Amino acid sequence: MTPNIHDYREMIEAALEYGGGTHTFEDVVDLVATGRAQFWPGSASVGVTEIVVFPRKKTLNCWLAAGDMDELMVMMQYAKEWGSSQGCDAMTMSGRMGWQRVLNKHGWKPVLVTMEVAV
Repeated sequence: MTPNIHDYREMIEAALEYGGGTHTFEDVVDLVATGRAQFWPGSASVGVTEIVVFPRKKTLNCWLAAGDMDELMVMMQYAKEWGSSQGCDAMTMSGRMGWQRVLNKHGWKPVLVTMEVAV
């Protein structure tokens, strides 16, 4: 049976609480349904990616991930390979600061810092 995004609602909503209010669960469902985002289901984890095209670079950005860290790292490898098949030059991830500790162990390096102020 194909995993249904609604089966991952609790994990997705928990991850969205750290996302700065950019999306709701319904937004994520819409982005995946329209092909603007990719849904990566695992047995105890979930990820959501998007392809971002810049003038000089194409990246696969993982902007939502939740669940078992070991499984997520395996899933990231599959996502990275898929991104390469789509012509992406790199994979990026946005998330809480704690992700840096985990990702550093898997060959990732910090490139930018995202900061926010209310306007």
